[in-house]
Amino acid sequence: MAYSIDIYDKKWKVVSTVKLNEDVFVEWNINESLIHEYILLQSSNVRNNIACVKWRWAIAGSWKKIFKQKWTWNARAGDRNSPIRKGWWVAFWPRWERNFEKAMNKKARRLALTGIITLKAKDKSILWLKDFDLAEPKTKDLIDVVKNIWIDGKKTLFVFGAKNENIAKSLRNIANVKYITVGYLNPLDVMSANKVVFFETALEAINSK
Repeated sequence: MAYSIDIYDKKWKVVSTVKLNEDVFVEWNINESLIHEYILLQSSNVRNNIACVKWRWAIAGSWKKIFKQKWTWNARAGDRNSPIRKGWWVAFWPRWERNFEKAMNKKARRLALTGIITLKAKDKSILWLKDFDLAEPKTKDLIDVVKNIWIDGKKTLFVFGAKNENIAKSLRNIANVKYITVGYLNPLDVMSANKVVFFETALEAINSK
C-alpha cells in the first residue's frame, strides 16, 4: 500500500501532496521485533552505569583469621572482611565496569527506522511542513504555527532537513516539543512522539532512501 502525505504551510493550508517511496515505506517492511531490538539498543547505549558496590580489595580491615580452625565448636571462619559479615564487602553485586552496549548492523537499523516511520504514517501521526525561515528567533511565531497545525499540547517531534538556528531557538521554549535534524532521526524519539512533523527537505531526504 502506498502512502500519500499532504505538505502544509505554516497556516495549515495544503500546498502539495507527496507519495511516499514504495520501496521504503511499505507494510511488509514493518518488523516489530527489529524495531524493539533497535529501541533496546538505543536505550542500552545511553545507559549511565553508576551502580557500584565495594568489593573485597576496596575494604579496609584485618585479613587475619578470626579464630583458629578447630576445637572452638563454631563454624569455620576466615577474616572479618568476609561478605557474609554485616557491613563488609558484597559478593556478586554490580560494578561500574559492566558494559551494556549493544550492536546492530546498518541495514537492520535502517529497516527498523523506516518501519517505525511507516507505522506512524499508517496511524496518520506524521505531518509534512513546507520549509520556512524566521528573520530572528521568536517563540511567539512558532507557537502560532503549532496552534495552526493542531499539535498544541501534544508531544511533538520536529525534523529539520538541516540545522536552522532561528527555528531551533524558537522551538526550545515550547512545552512538549523536541527538534532534531534528519541525520539524527532515531526510533526512540519517533515512537515517543504523538506527532512527527517533517520539514519538506527532511521529507525529501527520507523519501529518497
